[in-house]
Amino acid sequence: MMSQENYVNINDLHKQGWTIGEIADETGWHRSTISKYLKEGTPPAQRSGEPRVMTSWWRERIRGLLKEHPRLLAVSVHNKLCAEGFEGSYPTVVRAVRDVRGPRFRAAENVSVPIQTAPGEEAQFDFCVLDDWAARFGWAGPLVCFGMILSWSRFRLWWFTTSQDRNHTFEGMVRFFEMVGGVPAACRTDRMGALGRSQGRRFVLHPPAIGFAAYHDMKITSCQAGDAKRKGKVERPFRQLQETFLAEVLLDGPPGSIIELNQRAALWLDKRVHGIANRSTGQAPASRLTIERGFLSPLPGNRFDTDYVEVRRVHNMLPFVSIDANRYSVPPDALGHKVEIRRPIDTDTVEVRLAGRLIATHRLVGGRRVDVWDPSHKETAERLALGWDPNGTDLRLLTNDTGAEPAVVERLELEGDYDVSSPDLGDRYNIAIDMTDGEASA
Repeated sequence: MMSQENYVNINDLHKQGWTIGEIADETGWHRSTISKYLKEGTPPAQRSGEPRVMTSWWRERIRGLLKEHPRLLAVSVHNKLCAEGFEGSYPTVVRAVRDVRGPRFRAAENVSVPIQTAPGEEAQFDFCVLDDWAARFGWAGPLVCFGMILSWSRFRLWWFTTSQDRNHTFEGMVRFFEMVGGVPAACRTDRMGALGRSQGRRFVLHPPAIGFAAYHDMKITSCQAGDAKRKGKVERPFRQLQETFLAEVLLDGPPGSIIELNQRAALWLDKRVHGIANRSTGQAPASRLTIERGFLSPLPGNRFDTDYVEVRRVHNMLPFVSIDANRYSVPPDALGHKVEIRRPIDTDTVEVRLAGRLIATHRLVGGRRVDVWDPSHKETAERLALGWDPNGTDLRLLTNDTGAEPAVVERLELEGDYDVSSPDLGDRYNIAIDMTDGEASA
């Protein structure tokens, strides 16, 4: 409820010629509330006693939440209090939050004009760096969020990952296309170095980005330098991402992994965004998506390949391929051959193929100069290196001058030391040895 001090301030501004809208932007009060008290011409009556809902206990609870999380929004505070048994309305919580830290918004320095787009005309995408939130969750690695939104329906995707390179960008876009059930005519972003390069006012796409756009029969377009508002439909939700969603995640308990964070984000968007009327359109994004989906181009028959794919040559002596300063084993028969190395997005596994045939699968390891062996590869390589074939026979076959089949020396299957007789060097080298003087004669 508006206090008498607030009313006096509003009344003074109105007498100075300020409009209702200007007063609302300055004070943070709703226009209808300001109009109501200005028409009545009297300040609001003081309530006697303690309010029935917003008790002193709940006020202290709100102060404690805002002290622990200063950027927590009133909507998040209201949801938290309701989970703890609060029965008051959202405006009641908003007033209590304002009493603690004042109005949230101030008048903008420059005027803005909404940009209208038709159904299926455009989607916007970008990344948001969240390394500070990763530190709050107790994670050591990097954290980014890929965001993409249909400009007409406002249906959006938040996908948390660890990189914002080209492969992750393509993967995020493909996930969004699959989620909404089609492809818009154009996808707008800023001048991402992973997709192209700037040439003055022009932005030239790299060949992989051109191929990705052609594969989906759409256009990738960029904003002009310094025109970030052109993609404000994807930028503004990032503020909600950090001020509301991640703040509530931290309040309820940090996630244990990126997989859990993505699961919580999908549920949160369905409940708090897609099913609620948007302030700009007045309709829920989920209901508008059913209309916009008919204006989207169909998905390609096959999913675009977003994996990391490289061609390497296996060492000519050692059955290894190098990946990120570590070596991973392959079968010995791949020595000297070119192989395909494939790493799917956001996994810790790598696949090695020779002539289209999968020959090795490894889990990526950290560090540098680490040799990762597949046990079967190591066993085969050791036998070949020692001259033994997989069946336990000596591969160093003995030959003779007659051209007869070489003899095969059987491998001893027992383990441990063996007692063998001393060799007769005289017979071996055709010499006579006189043991009396220690000299040998031919």
